[in-house]
Amino acid sequence: MLTRADLAGIWQLHREIEDRHSGQQGIFRGTCTFREHGSSRLDYFEEGTIRFGSGPALTANRRYQWHFLVDRVDVRFEDGTAFHSFVPAGQAQGTEHPCGADHYLVQYDFRQWPIWQAVWDVTGPRKDYTSTSRYTRADAPERIL
Repeated sequence: MLTRADLAGIWQLHREIEDRHSGQQGIFRGTCTFREHGSSRLDYFEEGTIRFGSGPALTANRRYQWHFLVDRVDVRFEDGTAFHSFVPAGQAQGTEHPCGADHYLVQYDFRQWPIWQAVWDVTGPRKDYTSTSRYTRADAPERIL
């Protein structure tokens, strides 16, 4: 099972988004930084640019808290409210996250560590997309899984 120390640092982040509602493809390119915060938490910060179809590139960022427990990681939003949890090993299904009538489900894949990915499947009346995020160490060349 991976630890805080394994994830701490800077990662290259490449995200592909298949938006079935709009019929468009989105690409996010940027970095993800895991910063130490106390003895059992990493603060997650991603920043980069996102583009859908032939539209303009826009600046995008997001923040989370990753709390490392004995048997899992609890991911919380920036304000500390619960988001989901998962076991940081192998191919791990995350817990479900309802957002109004929409439904979020994530699967992490650490089998090719130190390259890893998170695939979100989001469905509901307002959202219908799959988002695949690939992470590689910032000092290592990016490789598609």
